[in-house]
Amino acid sequence: MQQPQPPLGLQALRDIVLVGGGHTHVGVLKRFAMRPEPGVRLTLICRDTHTPYSGMLPGYVAGHYGYDDVHIDLRRLAEYAGARFFADEAVGIDHESRRVLCHSRPPVPYDWLSINIGSTPRVGRVHGADAHAVPVKPIHRFNDRWQTLLQRIEAHPGTTRVAVVGGGAGGVELLLAMQYRLGRELSARGRDPAELRFALFTRGEHILPTHNPRVRRHFEATLRRRGVAVHAGTEVVAVEEGRLQADDGRWHDADEIVWVTNAGGADWLKDTRLALDDDGFIRVGETLQSLSDPRIFAAGDIAHQVDHPREKAGVFAVRQGRPLADNLRAAVTGRPLSPYRPQRDWLALISTGDRHAVASRGGLYLAGDWAWRWKDWIDRRFMARFNDLPPMTEDAMKAPARSRVALDEDESAQAISALAMRCGGCGAKVGATTLSRALSTLEPVAREEVLVGLHAPDDAAVVRVPPGKDMVHTVDFFRAFIDDPYVFGQIAANHALGDIFAMGAEAQTATAVATVPQGLEAKVEDTVFQMMSGAVEVLNAADCALVGGHTGEGSELALGFAVNGLIDSDSTALMTKGGLRPGQVLILTKPIGTGTLFAAHARLAARGRWIDAALASMVQSNREGAACLHEHGATACTDLTGFGLLGHLVEMTRPSGVDAELDLAALPLLEGAEETVAAGILSSLQPANVRLRRAIRDQAAWVEHPRYPLLFDPQTAGGLLAGVPAERAEACLSALHARGYTHATIIGRINSAGETLEPITLTTTMLEAS
Repeated sequence: MQQPQPPLGLQALRDIVLVGGGHTHVGVLKRFAMRPEPGVRLTLICRDTHTPYSGMLPGYVAGHYGYDDVHIDLRRLAEYAGARFFADEAVGIDHESRRVLCHSRPPVPYDWLSINIGSTPRVGRVHGADAHAVPVKPIHRFNDRWQTLLQRIEAHPGTTRVAVVGGGAGGVELLLAMQYRLGRELSARGRDPAELRFALFTRGEHILPTHNPRVRRHFEATLRRRGVAVHAGTEVVAVEEGRLQADDGRWHDADEIVWVTNAGGADWLKDTRLALDDDGFIRVGETLQSLSDPRIFAAGDIAHQVDHPREKAGVFAVRQGRPLADNLRAAVTGRPLSPYRPQRDWLALISTGDRHAVASRGGLYLAGDWAWRWKDWIDRRFMARFNDLPPMTEDAMKAPARSRVALDEDESAQAISALAMRCGGCGAKVGATTLSRALSTLEPVAREEVLVGLHAPDDAAVVRVPPGKDMVHTVDFFRAFIDDPYVFGQIAANHALGDIFAMGAEAQTATAVATVPQGLEAKVEDTVFQMMSGAVEVLNAADCALVGGHTGEGSELALGFAVNGLIDSDSTALMTKGGLRPGQVLILTKPIGTGTLFAAHARLAARGRWIDAALASMVQSNREGAACLHEHGATACTDLTGFGLLGHLVEMTRPSGVDAELDLAALPLLEGAEETVAAGILSSLQPANVRLRRAIRDQAAWVEHPRYPLLFDPQTAGGLLAGVPAERAEACLSALHARGYTHATIIGRINSAGETLEPITLTTTMLEAS
């Protein structure tokens, strides 16, 4: 019997995991955004933050659209939908434990799973194609090669031969788009477009085999008029660098080979229990559920609907968004699922590279510039649904007062307990069984100085201080600002270790303090596991042993560490805030801007790739950077955190008894930070940091400078700010760049203290290292 359901407020009762950011899943996210399901947590796992809309890809290649015009920002859409975004790639499924296995993060549990990862060109089936041909999917790989081709043609005059393998609509449309764009690029540089040679290879007797004869004749005439060599009835059997071989044994020269054929399912699906068709696509029924595992759905190109087989076309993926969302909602709430029967005919608008298109549906054939404008209007309207995210209306935000999720008896009792009045004190601790299960598979690094730690748990850890070493202690704690507990764990550990490295010390041990929102035991256990997996990964990389901790319940996810470090007793390695010397230059190892970017992210005002870059910077350890700075004579160092660049610089100048000149133009910034600051989006900590503006000489003259607000932007897991002798600065920068700190920059110089009270002078003149 179904148990009484708890009221709205519990974080997660059921997990729906979406693997892949295809057209169907973006529709699912939008529908759940407009009508949330209380107690249901959505998680999107996708390698790419920006997913391309296939209908506009030829227009992008042709130069009619920019990158952002044709890409849906998945991270932003997920935030809008209240879904977690995990930037990773699925590589397997554990059916028994209901977990998605990922390439570079811990497995992700699901109650219901949906797969929408598109198809994968089977270049491996043709000898040499995987090494020398460029498949159109995944799009990011093709786009990188396409940008390289554009640059090469611009820089190196001469004949360029491009071969496209695949005579369907995708191959023909892509070839014409490439030819149009490259021809215009050559003409703009006063060169002859005839330098380009295009060839199309298709094993079918005709191009566009699924379209009517009049459509085919139109494109045959277009290709002929534009000088494209069409090799119909020709199968490519081998590829080498600079050429490909047809099944008649002849070789054809080609500088670029683009593969738009032989698509199939991802290889990792073969190792799952999912029923697949001969091409590796997931076999699904009318409800879009796998025929072999009803807990798993599939949609878009990766799915083969056995009762209604259709061509792999984006229109079907788009239209599956609504029925998939409805069936996922029904599944998680214990209601009957509904069948989906796709249409038999559909409208295809196929462009010819220029602003001209052909309309094809069944026996219909229409062509003209107007058809391209029609296609452009349809495509832009589709993209606006997912990129122009409106504020939620009052009606859309209305949700049932109680969760409709179907729970068993034990889960219902847990849910009611989780929402009841919680205990304080030790009663607020996470249960020992839940915690021990979550931590059981973690393997903290072992250090011989740890006498009592997690390997032999007790009331406290016991750690020996090696002879000739002094202890360095620090502590940091903050609440989560992203929805991925694994990445949050990485950042929290990195942030805590920063103080140790900035002092010139090595990390020895860490003790964790975590707060986890209450909920079903399985959900709490996984949150702890994901978060501590990320943290232990970072601690282990730093050779820092996790020796204990405390986990309690709270309203928000939070994590901190008390870290102990070791430094030689003679203090030769010690770098303090008070060690700045006149004549030194200031080096900053990482770009700034995390505060404004994540404030913007919370307001849906940041692009996903900006957040990706910020997270990549935050998970980069300062360990190697600190060692490099010390090797090059740094005498003062600090890591940038909540006080921002100016606050931490003032903390250094005062005890050092020096002044500092800071070059605004030289500051390394995270992508998007200037844009979000210009929009007036600032961290909640910014006003407190701005009070330090009195440390700036003639500060009123700088208030309107676009980079001025970033002086006060609070950083999380920021870079190192250090004073280095001027004569060693360039060598230090080169070494930092070689160690992966690609944004490390000289941002100022240290001067003797002047007569004015303000220690900081601003400039916009790029400083020299000497």
